[in-house]
Parts: sequence; structure tokens; C-alpha cells
Amino acid sequence: MIDIIGKRKYFVGFSLILVLASIVALVYPGLRLGVDFTSGTSINILFTGTDPGTENTRLAFADAGYDEAVVQRSGDKEYFVRTRDLSETGRDKVEAALKARTGPEYRILEVSTVGAAVARETIRTAILATLVGTGFVMAYIMYSFRAVPSSYRFAIASVIPLVHDVVITMGVFAILGRVIGAEVNAIFIVGILTLIGYTVNNTIVVFDRVRENVRVAPARPFRQTVNLAINETLVRNLNVSITTLIAILAMILLGGDSLRDLLLVLFLGLLVGTYSSTVIAAQILVAWESGELGRIVRLRFLRRRKAPIQAQPQPQSQQA
Repeated sequence: MIDIIGKRKYFVGFSLILVLASIVALVYPGLRLGVDFTSGTSINILFTGTDPGTENTRLAFADAGYDEAVVQRSGDKEYFVRTRDLSETGRDKVEAALKARTGPEYRILEVSTVGAAVARETIRTAILATLVGTGFVMAYIMYSFRAVPSSYRFAIASVIPLVHDVVITMGVFAILGRVIGAEVNAIFIVGILTLIGYTVNNTIVVFDRVRENVRVAPARPFRQTVNLAINETLVRNLNVSITTLIAILAMILLGGDSLRDLLLVLFLGLLVGTYSSTVIAAQILVAWESGELGRIVRLRFLRRRKAPIQAQPQPQSQQA
């Protein structure tokens, strides 16, 4: 049996390094926000004649003055383009540039423009959806483990890995945004919510085994109980994760660009989520049960306390 709990300092240290590196990546270079969050225009173009290719399509937009346009192939001779807000004159310039570079055999299937107000509302909605989803997760876990003393510990211990997974996934995505042009858009939020659900599912599997082991052998030390639960669920979690990752990797390599960003979020999230739900969530329970978390909090509190200010003696008033 693998002593995972005994090596928790290595696991926690590795996670802290990843989280800190991800925070740095989120600050610089930062996430590459898509049209859904920054305002702009997205266009679906279908070429009915010769396929000009991604590069020629991008150059046509550059000729019209839209150098920042992102072009992705979404089907046979079909392209999805995201760029800054197009006015009526801007659309005319783009169509003229397309005709000059690729020929007149094309059709614009759809044009969608997102204003700044809509983009701000999308950001608020995305944050609210993530917070509400996390709140429901905590409520569900507290209800499911209500028969266990201090069930709130299981709820909090399941949320910390969620923050861990989301921060690391976003940090890697920030790097991918500069390397391969991966963008954060509305479908990215779908991937994050899917990641939350997957991580919670794996975490509950481990926690449920902890609960059963406590019921079967209540006199066994909690550290050994948790370590046994991790080992009992390790093969199951790895099998589910590996088969899912293989399927997603196949879609990334063989599929089109239209779902690339979503698949990248799912792949990164499943990879990090499998790690955190297996070796991080249960470690929090053990640290909490052993009092390590309390000692850390008390130590930080004592360090931040200021030395008491001694009262200065008041000078005696002189009698006239």
C-alpha cells in the first residue's frame, strides 16, 4: 500500500509551486480574452469555390485593417473569425478584401457583434455561475455527509481543490494563449464548470470511502483510514481519468479548431483534477483532524499581533 499521506509535504509543496506559477502567468502574460469578454465581432464564412486556407483568410482581414483577427477552421471550407467591433464600413472593407484576395465565391453565414456592456455582463454572469456552482457543491456534500461529525470539514476540503484546479488550469491557459492563441470565451466557462463537477465527483468517491472505513473501524487512526481510502479508490480514479483523457486528446488532435479551446480546458482540468482529488483533498482532512491547520493559523495570527503599547506615566501637575 502506498503511503500517500506520509508524503503530503511533497504533494502540497508541488501544488503550491504550480499555483504560484499560475498566478504569475495570470498576471503576465495574462489570459487572452475572446469576443465574449472584450466586445467585438465574430463572423462565419463559407467559401463555395477554392478553399483559400486559414492564412489567406487572415491576410484578407489584415488588408482591411484588422490585423488582430483570429481565424479558425470550423468545417470544410468554413472559417470562424473573431476580431474587434466591425462597423458597416468595416464590414464593407472586409468583404472587398476577401474578394480581392480569395475571389467572390464565398458567403457570410453569420455575423455576431458583442458590445462592451454585454461583455461586462458576461463576465459577471460567469463569476456568479462559478460561485453558485461551488455553493451548491458545498451544500450537497454537507448534506451527503451529515451523519459524519463535522461534515462541514468535508465540504470545505472539497472546495479547496476546486480553487487549486481552476487557478492552475487558467494559468496554463494564459500561457497557451500566447503560444497557440487559445482564448477565454463563454465556452471556456462551460469547461470550468465541467471541471468543477468532475473534480467533485472524484473527491466524493474518496471521501465516501473514508466515511465507510471510519464506520467499519472507528478505532483505527484517522491518518491510516484516509490513506487506505485513497489506495482503495486510486485505481478506479486513474482508470476513469485515463480513458477520458485519451478520448479528449483524440478529439484535440483529430477534431477541428472550433472546439479546440473547450477541449484544452477539459484536458487540463481533468489532468489537474485527478491529481488534486486523489492526493490533495484528503490531505486537508488529515491536517485538519491532526490540528496542523489550527497551528498554522495560530502561528500566523501570533506573528501579526503587535506588541502592546505601554502607557506612559503622566507628569504630575506643579502646584502654584
